[in-house]
Amino acid sequence: MSEPTALEPRQFAAIPSSPSLQSRLPQVGSTIFSTMSALAQAHGAVNLGQGFPDFGCDPALPAAVTAAMQAQHNQYPPMPGVAVLREAVAKKIQTLYGHGYDRDSEITITAGATQGILTALLAVVHPGDEVIVLEPCYDSYLPNIELAGGVAVPVPLAPGSFRPDFEKIAAAITPRTRLLIINTPHNPSATVWTDAEMLSLAELLRGSSVLVISDEVYEHMVFDGQQHQSVARYPDLLCRSFIVSSFGKTYHVTGWKVGYVAAPAAMMMEFRKVHQYNVFSVNTPMQYGLTSYMGDARPYLELPSFYQSKRDRFRAGLQGSKLKLFPCEGSYFQCVDYSDLVAVGAMNDREFCEWLTREKGVAAIPLSAFYAQGSDQTVIRFCFAKEDQTLDKAISLLRQL
Repeated sequence: MSEPTALEPRQFAAIPSSPSLQSRLPQVGSTIFSTMSALAQAHGAVNLGQGFPDFGCDPALPAAVTAAMQAQHNQYPPMPGVAVLREAVAKKIQTLYGHGYDRDSEITITAGATQGILTALLAVVHPGDEVIVLEPCYDSYLPNIELAGGVAVPVPLAPGSFRPDFEKIAAAITPRTRLLIINTPHNPSATVWTDAEMLSLAELLRGSSVLVISDEVYEHMVFDGQQHQSVARYPDLLCRSFIVSSFGKTYHVTGWKVGYVAAPAAMMMEFRKVHQYNVFSVNTPMQYGLTSYMGDARPYLELPSFYQSKRDRFRAGLQGSKLKLFPCEGSYFQCVDYSDLVAVGAMNDREFCEWLTREKGVAAIPLSAFYAQGSDQTVIRFCFAKEDQTLDKAISLLRQL
């Protein structure tokens, strides 16, 4: 058999300009996380900005994925995810929160939590529908709502405490309200909703047609003996909610981009209609590897103490510095107020983060990035999901401020 003949390269005198486009997201550029990570790299700064660990996962987890590949689990899985993983997720939710979701009709494996949130919005939000977001909020929510044709209705969390203000939420609900997005443990503030707050939300929405997306990606990072209050624990909420969670956050593998969504069957049917056409399915060997790894509950049951020790190390190191610490009840984020730094107090939070990265060697995220219109509160967010030596280096630099 003769060897294939390579085509001769074609020569072009000039390439025409691309047709003009009307942007679907005209206000969106690079995310603040990409921007600050690039700045940190350029200046050799300690990156406490973007929310990912700088340490590896349990070696047993990639070994389980390798075993799945070697067992030839390398073709398309079922559209909603492999049955054994959906079964493991259903078992975990029932054990922790008391509600039994059906693996076949109520759980879907997603390409990360961000895809799960977008798919839920695309599934149920129609053009002109209003979606309430509680600010500060994760930066994907607003563009996702816009892509779905919805209208974002920002409602501020209480300044300083970042707790939900149910009077303001109630005032924001109109006949056009289709959905409310909540997030606990909360990114960026590290606030954890209480049982009383979840009951207040249930009472507020009882009898309405408002749906809920409950972003629970930090569900296993709740500190000081508190319990994560999943919407799965509240009948008046679970009946109207998409729960979104993340294997990447829980198992220190954020780059794998695997998560899941749980919802009542009628809602999940609509979710899957969209899911099958924007993702279809999620990589097979990782699903089997995660299933095997989930046979041991200790990794997620021990996660609160693992991250609480890092939180305590970081907070103790900053005690006595000029940075004022906000409470940190959950997640792996710590917010601080820099207004006592007289020399830089006039900087807005983004300017301060850029200065801190360039001049002092520590990267953070400005809280204004989590608001639709910005909201300069002289507050920035650090991520403490880092090796102890990384945290100690950052502490040493921050104490010099």
